[in-house]
Amino acid sequence: MMDCIFCKIVKGEIPSFKIYEDEATLAFLDIKPATKGHALVIPKQHFENVFDISEDALQKVSLVAKKLSAKIKDGLQADGIRLSQSNGRAAGQDIMHFHLHIIPRYENDGLGTNPAATLQLPQADMEELKKTAEKLQ
Repeated sequence: MMDCIFCKIVKGEIPSFKIYEDEATLAFLDIKPATKGHALVIPKQHFENVFDISEDALQKVSLVAKKLSAKIKDGLQADGIRLSQSNGRAAGQDIMHFHLHIIPRYENDGLGTNPAATLQLPQADMEELKKTAEKLQ
C-alpha cells in the first residue's frame, strides 16, 4: 500500500524505534504509548486485518508477540501484559495494516483492567447466548 504508514516504516521511509525484526515481522515502540514499553508487532507484508492476514503471517506475528511480551515484562518490570488487536474502524483500528499491540501493565497505571468489566454489563440471557452459539457453530 502506497500510503500505509506501517508499510513506510517497513521500507525505512519513516523512522521507528525497532525492538525486533526478522524476514517476516517487525516490532517497534508505539509513538502514542498507553504505557512505557507499548509496542506493535506487524507483518512486513501488508494485510489489512485479521480477515485478510494469511495464517502463516498471523502465526509469525503471534510468536514474536509471545517472545517480546516476556522480554518487555522482564526488562521493564511490568506487572502484566495486555495483547490487543482491532479489526475495522468500528472496533478501533486506526491504521489499516494488521498490528498487534503489546501493552505492558503496571499496578495503578490508570488504564483499568478489563474494559468490559468497567462498563458493568448485565449478564446475558442464557437462551440468547445458546441461539448465538448455534449460529456460530
